[in-house]
Amino acid sequence: MSSKKVVQQRVYESLSLPFKFVVGIWLIHFAQSILHLNLGSWGIYPRETFGLPGIITAPLIHADFPHLLSNTPPLFVLSAMVLFFYRSVAISSISLIYLLTGAAVWVFGRPVFHIGASGVIYGLAAFVVFNGIFRRNLKSIALALIVGFYYGSMIYGVFPGQEGVSWESHLLGAVVGVFASFVFKNSIERDEHREIPSWENDPTYNQEQFFLNRDAFLKTKSEREKETRDNDWFR
Repeated sequence: MSSKKVVQQRVYESLSLPFKFVVGIWLIHFAQSILHLNLGSWGIYPRETFGLPGIITAPLIHADFPHLLSNTPPLFVLSAMVLFFYRSVAISSISLIYLLTGAAVWVFGRPVFHIGASGVIYGLAAFVVFNGIFRRNLKSIALALIVGFYYGSMIYGVFPGQEGVSWESHLLGAVVGVFASFVFKNSIERDEHREIPSWENDPTYNQEQFFLNRDAFLKTKSEREKETRDNDWFR
């Protein structure tokens, strides 16, 4: 299969699941509206056993069309971004964010019904942003900057005091997203492997001829200091 077809296949696979999920939550909301159903009781109600199913069902339910409409674009874009660029951990990280955010809201949330996919959205956004911090490669940093630029205003949603808004879902979703990013930070994608430059395979290559080591920007300050102490110890 040509590289072009491989990319096309990856794009299709990355868009397919988010599209199906978005269609699903829209169909649920249309059914709720047309049949005059009240599905709010399927949300998360903290610290009550009848609220436990909401861990699964709450992201599928929205209060009204503006609520659903505001969640749809970021949910689709962020989940597709994770599926495309973090292919090896996408399903695991999204599942962890989905379930652990709901569980955290059940444990720590206010005693009201919490509904909507915004907690998952905050988790996905935090996952992408903190991948740029934990992974520190060009792709992850670029994606983090893009998400920070377009969705940076979401930060205001983690503060209490907004009527009808589950700020706990936002805050806890973001925390879970950071946790997921940390858990999977060492799961390197194929395009994240550092290629060894041709000159480093040259037997005459000598790092000492350079002002800075070739890996100077690939290590943290503490890692370089530890390496220096270790070298001094063995001298």
